[in-house]
Amino acid sequence: MPETAPQSTQLSVAGLFAGIGGVELGLQASGMHTKLLCEWWEPAQAVLEHRFPDVPLHDDIQTLQSLPDVDVVTAGFPCTDLSQAGRTAGIHGKASGMIKNLFDLLETASPKWVVVENVRNMLSLDRGTAMEYLVTQFERLGYSWAYRLVDSRFTGVPQRRQRVILVASQVADPRTVLFADDAGERPDSDYLEDAFGFYWTEGNTGLGWAQDAIPTLKGGSGLGIPSAPAIWIQDAQVGHAIVTPQITDAEALQGFPRGWTEPAESRGRASLRWKLVGNAVTVGVSEWLGRRLSQPGAPINAAEVDLPEGARWPTAAWGHDGTRRGVSVSFFPERRPYVHLLDLLDARAAAPLSLRATSGFYGRLMKSRLRYPEAFASALKEHIEQAAAECA
Repeated sequence: MPETAPQSTQLSVAGLFAGIGGVELGLQASGMHTKLLCEWWEPAQAVLEHRFPDVPLHDDIQTLQSLPDVDVVTAGFPCTDLSQAGRTAGIHGKASGMIKNLFDLLETASPKWVVVENVRNMLSLDRGTAMEYLVTQFERLGYSWAYRLVDSRFTGVPQRRQRVILVASQVADPRTVLFADDAGERPDSDYLEDAFGFYWTEGNTGLGWAQDAIPTLKGGSGLGIPSAPAIWIQDAQVGHAIVTPQITDAEALQGFPRGWTEPAESRGRASLRWKLVGNAVTVGVSEWLGRRLSQPGAPINAAEVDLPEGARWPTAAWGHDGTRRGVSVSFFPERRPYVHLLDLLDARAAAPLSLRATSGFYGRLMKSRLRYPEAFASALKEHIEQAAAECA
């Protein structure tokens, strides 16, 4: 593997599949500057144009002829075909397959670092075909690579969001970026028991249950129909105990300033902001990554295992020129001070979950074999009765 000497300098960035700039905002906070953004969706373009007014914006990676001379290329490519909530068509699906354009561009570019981000499901979908494709393409181009599954809660936000971060380089060791930190999982004592997030669209086989947090924010439908999670606030009065967060809460849960996606309303319906936020990279994750890209560190002494051909992809691994090793590290590179859910949520503005949504979820839950607190079931039932009485 190539060696990397410690350094601290301002790195330049080209952001592909930029979305609303979660990667770039975090890298900027770590001291980097962005020289190019590329994003096709008009509502996202509106956000980028407003938030990064001095950065050139290209509208389609398929027509991008070359990359500028930059230190870092980022590619949080579409998860539509990889996510459990998406089509699961795989890495060669119409949307997720757009990642091939990254490798076409890298044929004639020499960034020091390449960063790829996507959903956890790509480690297992089709027996890990997506990850196999990515590392094979990087190795074909002479890159070393490493990846790690991280949970956004390590940055302090109350959102249980697990994403794969892959770093590759032709001249440096990606392990000095991804495996230089490991704080271990947060202890249960970090989480309060006053609020619990769940997905009201579930109830048959799962809840998406999250203590003192919400489950992963999702992009919602392609039509911009929000798929916001719900929250059970234990001590709230009936009618206000089962609620959904506002879009500004969702922005904060991803580490953005409240109102970050408001410019998108100039190019589409306000509800599209949910999809924009749900597809974004948590800002704190990319800020940590940026600090390590700027100043790599010695990899921690973690247990490793060989990964034979066809083996399942673990939650962290590295490789180079055919060598593949799994690494035993946690989802928490750091443990920043935690913001409790009710300290972030604007509970006064949170909308009660609708009668229809609550009734559907409750009905599925009652027929399932899932385990849940009895107080939660009682709160749902009381919420339904209150909402029905208000509609009568």
